[in-house]
Amino acid sequence: MPQASRRPIWLHSDRFLARNLGRPALRFLRIEAAGGILLLFSTVVALAWANSPWSAAYHDLWTTEIAIDIAGHVVAEDLRHWVNDALMALFFFVVGLEIKQELVTGHLSRVREALLPAVGALGGMVAPALIYTAINVGGDGSSGWGIPMATDIAFALGVLALLGERVPASLKILLLALAIVDDIGAIAVIAAFYSDDIQGAWALAALAGLALIAVLTRVRVWYVPVYTALGFAVWFATLESGIHATIAGVALGLLCPAKPLMPEADAAVIAEELSDDRQVTVTEIRTVSFRLRESVSVAERLQDLLHPWTSYLVIPVFALANAGVELSSDAIGDAATSPITGGIVAGLLLGKVIGITGAIFVATKLRIATLPPGVTMRQIAGMATLAGIGFTVSLFIAGLAFDTAALNAEAKIGILAASALAAVGGSLGLRAALPRGAPNGATLMSGRDPSRLASRGRDERPDG
Repeated sequence: MPQASRRPIWLHSDRFLARNLGRPALRFLRIEAAGGILLLFSTVVALAWANSPWSAAYHDLWTTEIAIDIAGHVVAEDLRHWVNDALMALFFFVVGLEIKQELVTGHLSRVREALLPAVGALGGMVAPALIYTAINVGGDGSSGWGIPMATDIAFALGVLALLGERVPASLKILLLALAIVDDIGAIAVIAAFYSDDIQGAWALAALAGLALIAVLTRVRVWYVPVYTALGFAVWFATLESGIHATIAGVALGLLCPAKPLMPEADAAVIAEELSDDRQVTVTEIRTVSFRLRESVSVAERLQDLLHPWTSYLVIPVFALANAGVELSSDAIGDAATSPITGGIVAGLLLGKVIGITGAIFVATKLRIATLPPGVTMRQIAGMATLAGIGFTVSLFIAGLAFDTAALNAEAKIGILAASALAAVGGSLGLRAALPRGAPNGATLMSGRDPSRLASRGRDERPDG
């Protein structure tokens, strides 16, 4: 074998850039908190930019109008709306994939295991909405009741990661499952209450596209360009229908098959088949590659493909576009006395804790569900406080709820303040509630690829 073939690939070489840039960047992207760190960084940049001498450039950038002409039909929106309507549709597509995976093969597929996070999530959505509504009933901010219902799993998991192996794996799994149910609720709220002026013809066109995709998956048509074209058509029809375009992303994700198209491949058998021949042919490699690929569901493959893009690009860009609120003394003063800001802070901080902890406590007392092994109610309360980090979806719903800049600014300040307080309070509460040493459940996390918990935390469950 030539000497050159034994040289390490660039990333594992001793070159300066590989050693000082490549490998550190790869390690960063693999840690649980990576998505949350990038999200936090983008938020800080947006706030600094919006409050700097160059704030006019920030607002000019995101209000730049961009128009597309599709067969004579012109759609014109500013850059911020393209981020919220187009890029975020990709984010919600991945959310739809995760929901489908959990409902079919994950924790939500088993009724007994799904009850606890479902009950907790329901309490964690209803209580914040009621608290917000009580503070804003009849006022200009009454339409913002959906804002404090959301939980940002990226930040929540990032805080959990900072606590290390003291956090039981079962508590992380509970938070992940609860966030998935929370996503389902947020999507339903957006579809039902934050879509307006529905255009029937376009809505029917979107439904027809979804029906065609469902039929094609049934007859096992897997030609990617067909689904790409149909997916774009469904998104465009949904955008024009008045239903928020991100709902198209969720619907498309839910239609993806979550079970393997072929029985699970046995790696040992495949390796034995290859070892029978001293020289492996290209045809054999192609066949084995096909068998391995088809033994993994389409939903899981798409998650692995798209998760880095949504975690490390879409969500940071969304934060950069939406988190830039001017923190002048007047703005902070208005927010301090605003029922919108107060309702959001109270909803995310008090509502989440009361709703999640109370619902889980009642469910366990009534024996509807049981706490996971090694998890205490004190830890549940700390986790519920972390669930008050609303951020991404809260900002998203705020943009849908309020048309005026003043109300939107008050909502954003409330979201930022509540999320920061929830992160600090949740981490301190959990630190006090967790055992000193690594719990038994923590060993379940060792040896696992931590990138699977990045940003929205996918499918991290115990072996067996």
